[in-house]
Amino acid sequence: MLALAAAGTFAIGAAAASALAVPATRAAKQQVTPRAATPIKHVVVIFQENVSFDHYFGTYPNAANTDGQPFHAKPGTPAVNGLSGALLTHNPNEDNPRRLSPSQALTCDQDHAYTAEQKAFDDGRMDKFVQFTGNSSCTAPAAHPAGLVMDYFDGNSVTGLWNYAQRFSLTDDSFDAQFGPSTPGALNLVSGQTHGAVGLNAAGHVVPDPGVIGTPDASGVGTLYNDQDPYFDDCSNHTGVPTTGPMIKMTGQNIGDLLNAKRITWGWFEGGFAPTGTTASGTAVCGATHTNIGGAAVADYIPHHEPFEYYASTANPHHVAPKNVAEVGHNGPANHQYDLSWFGKALDSGNLPTVSFLKAPAYQDGHAGYSDPIDEQHFLVATINSIERSAYWHNSAIVINYDDSDGWYDHVMPPIINPSADPATDALNGPGVCANGARLGGYQDRCGHGQRLPMLVISPYAKVNYVDSTRTDQTSIIGFIEDNWLGGRRIGGGSYDALAGSLNGMLSFRHPDFRPLILNPETGEPGT
Repeated sequence: MLALAAAGTFAIGAAAASALAVPATRAAKQQVTPRAATPIKHVVVIFQENVSFDHYFGTYPNAANTDGQPFHAKPGTPAVNGLSGALLTHNPNEDNPRRLSPSQALTCDQDHAYTAEQKAFDDGRMDKFVQFTGNSSCTAPAAHPAGLVMDYFDGNSVTGLWNYAQRFSLTDDSFDAQFGPSTPGALNLVSGQTHGAVGLNAAGHVVPDPGVIGTPDASGVGTLYNDQDPYFDDCSNHTGVPTTGPMIKMTGQNIGDLLNAKRITWGWFEGGFAPTGTTASGTAVCGATHTNIGGAAVADYIPHHEPFEYYASTANPHHVAPKNVAEVGHNGPANHQYDLSWFGKALDSGNLPTVSFLKAPAYQDGHAGYSDPIDEQHFLVATINSIERSAYWHNSAIVINYDDSDGWYDHVMPPIINPSADPATDALNGPGVCANGARLGGYQDRCGHGQRLPMLVISPYAKVNYVDSTRTDQTSIIGFIEDNWLGGRRIGGGSYDALAGSLNGMLSFRHPDFRPLILNPETGEPGT
């Protein structure tokens, strides 16, 4: 494992990382805000990558304090449903969970495919992670003979996140909406739906691929359960078909469509979205890179992490920039899809959209294999500091959530609220079976919930030092948006938002605490 190196650069602009001046405050007051059902007028969703709950919070609030930043829980800090007792010393898996130190922050990617995760759950026994989601090709320390898939970090590595949990709200009962990798998680965040997928080649011809789209119908429409690039994106792999499978067009609607219908400002902001050039044919090139703590150059933009690019209605295929900051959040050539730098500009100028989705450049998104908790902390803290110092802090909620678990061990068997029975893909309860019962929309290949994931709410209206145990998933976020600004309207068509638990258990509207918690991006500890 590689040791810690110097911190990477922050993904947002320097201006956004500093406190807003008085002119920005005046601009914020002048901005017309739609009527909200709660005191929360702005939501910022920070959507990170590939972490199970136990991988980051399994021993919360108790850290080893043998290395890294020391962490000492406040008196009265509630415990979580985490790793303790026999789960640490006599785990039913082939290996016990072991703590990873800050010097082991760079790890390899685990197997987090739709079927592999179901097999690891082994009919609810949660005892076959080593066999089915562990990466056997990964070089692990001598003390970890079965690999890393069982292992976890604590507050000496994910210090910032543990400090946010101390001051705001954490849930230990939030799940991936369904089993599988990044793309299904991202699509569920914005639509609650992975059915309606159509595989297309570079010429736009339908390519039904049962290895990517489960049980496509005669027109090629099926359910996406794999990682495939969006068709409406110049930076997708347009030359890899069919060797890497088809690109995907999603039918149906997403939360952006619902917000547009009500003229509510919103945007998706992603690191590396701004083109670094164009090809001879005029298509955008996404060539921006950053170096992670291990010294590896990592491409900032990953197309299959951008869910709105799968939908013709919300895509910005050529990565066109808005003409100015006043356009951010509104209809225009960028179609609500922006480079991450525009979030900082909008925040500084008093033009923050009502709903913002943030995606870090890849080296800071937390995904094992190319990112890590240390680089991730730099992004999270710098971004959250900028919001807390802004004129918007008093009426905002920041939600930190993840797209999938990466296959990392978590000991909690999720409730299966949406079964599936595809002989080619499902395996939770035996070959071809992932629970029984009625399916949302009647669609296969969306079995879930999947693994437990971290979720935190950071807001003056978040309960303080609180652990919530209300069942939620990624679509609980769009459920809050729908309830707060859309009169409770749901996307429909079998969207998971119809079953999503509420975020309100993490909130307290009667007793807000407007004090910000400013952390040091390097240490994750309070102080600049």
